[in-house]
Formats: sequence, C-alpha cells, structure tokens
Amino acid sequence: MARRPLPRILSKDSAQIARTQIARSRELARTAADSATDVLHPLITISRGLRRLASAGRRRFAETPKDKRGPLLFLAASVVLFVALVPYGPLLAAITLMAAAAWQGRDRTPSAPEGPDESQSERLQSLYEALVPYFSTAEDPAPLYAHGGEWEKAFDTHEFDDGGRLGHLVIRYPAYFPDGEPVARARIEQLLTAKAGRGREYHFEWDEAGNRLTVTVLAPLPTDIAAQRFVTAPGETVLGFTDPSEVQRTLPLSYGEEQRDVPPVVWRTGIRSTEPHLLAMGHPGSGTSTLLRSIALQALQYGDVLIVDGGGTGEYACLIGRDGVLAVECAPAGALASLEWAAQETERRLIAINRARQAGDPPPEDTRRPLWILLDRPTVFTHLNAADGRKDPQALLQMPLRHGRAANVTVVVAEQFDSADALSEGVRQHTRARVVLGPVAPAQVEAVLGVPAHTTSPGQVPPGRGYARLGSGPVHRLQVPSTPDPYDDATTDADRQAVLELLPPRTTPVEAEALATEAVAAESS
Repeated sequence: MARRPLPRILSKDSAQIARTQIARSRELARTAADSATDVLHPLITISRGLRRLASAGRRRFAETPKDKRGPLLFLAASVVLFVALVPYGPLLAAITLMAAAAWQGRDRTPSAPEGPDESQSERLQSLYEALVPYFSTAEDPAPLYAHGGEWEKAFDTHEFDDGGRLGHLVIRYPAYFPDGEPVARARIEQLLTAKAGRGREYHFEWDEAGNRLTVTVLAPLPTDIAAQRFVTAPGETVLGFTDPSEVQRTLPLSYGEEQRDVPPVVWRTGIRSTEPHLLAMGHPGSGTSTLLRSIALQALQYGDVLIVDGGGTGEYACLIGRDGVLAVECAPAGALASLEWAAQETERRLIAINRARQAGDPPPEDTRRPLWILLDRPTVFTHLNAADGRKDPQALLQMPLRHGRAANVTVVVAEQFDSADALSEGVRQHTRARVVLGPVAPAQVEAVLGVPAHTTSPGQVPPGRGYARLGSGPVHRLQVPSTPDPYDDATTDADRQAVLELLPPRTTPVEAEALATEAVAAESS
C-alpha cells in the first residue's frame, strides 16, 4: 500500500504559516481600524459635541426652578419659530449647531510638552558636563563632548519618570573610547549611577558597533512571591524570578486570590543537564538558606533529599522525618557518615546503570529517582574535622560532583563569602550553576559568576535578592521566593502556612529520627 502524504495542517511549517497569517490579519485589521478612525474623526467629534451640548441642556433645565420652566420653554419655542421664519434660518442654525458641537467635542487633553522642561534640561546638561572628562581628548578636532557643549548632540533619547528623574537614556560616545575594557566601563557606569539618582537599579547595554550606551531604570523585582507549587516538569527547579525581558517563559503564580504571570529562572538538572550542580554564595541573612529550603521543597516532589546543615541553627528542622528526606545532619560525625553513604550510593548507581546498558536494558528503578544532596555551610565541618583529625567532608563530594549527572545525583552547596577560601577545588570546578545573594560588591559578583553583572544593586537589598548564572549563559537578576522557616517566631502566618502546605507527610517520628542520628554518630566516632 502506497503511503499517503500527511495533510497540510500536519506539515512541518504549518504552525509557522498559521502564525504568519494570523499576524498579517491582525495587522490588516489594525490598519483598517486606524484608517476608519481618521476618516470618521470629524463625525466622531461632532457626535461627542452634540452629546455634551445635550447633557448641558438637560442639566440646565434640571437646575431651573419649576416656576420658571414655563417661561423658559416659551422662550425656546419662540427662538425655534423665529429661526424657521427667517430666510435661510434653518441652514444657518444647523451650521451654528455643528460648529458649536465641533468646538465642544474637541479633544481637550493637554498636549505633552515637546522636549524636556527647564529642570530636566539642567539635569541633562549636568550629566553631559560630568561625562566630558571621560569621553573627550585634546587631540580630537571635532569633539562630541566639550565643556559648555550641547547635550542634544550626545543624547539620542531621554525619558523622565513622574518624579522628574531619568528613566531611560541613550548616550553616544566617541569611537576611541575603550568600551571593551571593563575598568573603563565601570567608571562610566558608576558615574551614571551617581548622577542619575542613587537607590535604583540600572541596566547598562553597551553597543560597541554603534558606539551607543543605553541606560534603563529597572523596576524592582516582586518580593511578595510566597512558596507554592510551580508549574514545572520533572528535572526543572525554579531558583527565583527575574525581569520579563531576560527570559521567554512565564509561570502562573498565586497572590492570594489573584494570579500573575512572572518570568522565572529555571535550573534544569538530570542526565542531559549541562549545569548539574549549584553553588550559592552570600553574606549572613542574604537568603541562601531560604534558597536551599525552596529547592528542597521542589526536589521532594520527584526525588529524595539529604541535608547537611553546617550552620547548626535548625533552619531545616521542619524537614526532619518527612517522606523523601533521608536525613538532616547537623553534627560533624553524622554529616561525615551521610556523605560517605552518598558517595557509595553514587558509585552503586553508576555500576547498576552501566550493567543495565551493557545488557541492553533500561536503568533500574532505584537509579531513576533523583537524589539531592544539599549542604549549607560545609566549611564549618571542614574546620571542625580538621581540628579532630577527621576526613574533610568536602573530599567525599568528589564522587557525587564528578559522576552525579550520570547517576541522577545533584549537589547544591550554599556558603558565605567569609569562608569562600575553604571551599574545595572540586566544589569550585563542578558547580557550573552559580547564585550570588545579598549586598555584594561588583568584584565579588564577577568572582563567583565569572562575568560582571550589567545591572547595579539597589540601595536596600531585600533577602533573597541577587544574581544567577547558569553555566555560560547570561547573568539574571534574581529574587528567591519567600520560603522562611515555619518554626521561626518571626515568620508571618501566611508564609508559615504556605511552607507547611508544601511539606510532605511525616513518615518517621522525630524521636526515632533523632535516635537513629545519634546511633550513626556514635558508630562513626
């Protein structure tokens, strides 16, 4: 039997053709509507004026006392009779009525002033004068920037917000400016941040080919996003949320009774991930523990979680004994034993998967469920174990870090900047997904992410605000969803209830979990 060709609706380019036709139809409809509006504009204006005149007449008649309405109606009838008897009276009356209607129906919206006002011009001139030492040289025969020059030649586009501050600016600069040097760029960005207004976040886009610098004021990221179930596929983890212009995907989120579509920063893990492990850096109170809690709640949907808490502050006590939580270790001996088991489990998975592939079989079921290893401040255990003569726990991460992607094992490390030097080389080398949280200097951001951020940090940095970079991708602004410790007294009732609803059911009593942890610690010691 000969194969019949697929219908055209199922062809490869049918979706693209349909989208093109829809876009063309919308453009034609929009053009027709604009043309009709232009043609019917006089009629629309006269109709609006007649409606306003009629409303004014009804309002005047309603305001007239009842004892004077009779004479008023008699006067109106007399005027109508006089107009009807006068030669060409109806025509002149109609022309007069149409003229009055056109005058009353005119667009009364005040026209926007062309160009900046006096205060805005002074601000632009001040900014221009501040850029003269950086964008001019004595050898330039026709300098674009000169003291006392005109800012109109240097600034192509400028916009101001309602408060009179700059909101958008496109700056021209001479071709000899070294825009490829990070130090030169940093000087200009620092100057513009100071002159355009501190306390806001700016995005700088350098067009090296066209010698243009675009400065845009960024809207603050939402800080009221509570922990919730995100619409993601297995292997996708939402680190936080960013600007709409940075990603091409949005997630529907709940804000009480409302719903919004917010662009997320999605980290993909698993066998085909190019960034299988993550490193988060920050200062105390920056939100790294909140990030780990958010990741743990998402990972428990499809996998098992092992948590090693070096801080020892009980940030993860709500996860003890929960379904899918293998252990929450806070003691050095327990952490060492758990990481030894994680290394052996990774090796076991690799052997089982290799044997299944050699036999032509699918991977075993016990190797398909993801295993997450979350470490909060592991360098604390490094110092303690070194003092007691024990092995460094970070050395046990070599196997999960190196072969974790093939074994479906993911490692997430959160550390503070004051202990960054104690991180092992394996952690630095294999954690290609990076997050920086809190008020950090641009040099620290570049040291962790590998490239500088093209935005400035706000004056007041809320917890969970920072930057994220996945592998060799771009740097995104990041706001971690609010995932506080539900057992903390400072947590609000709404946030506490949101986290408690996401926790899996408790399958192991807390007392039994504590006894098992103490037994493992005693055996390891």
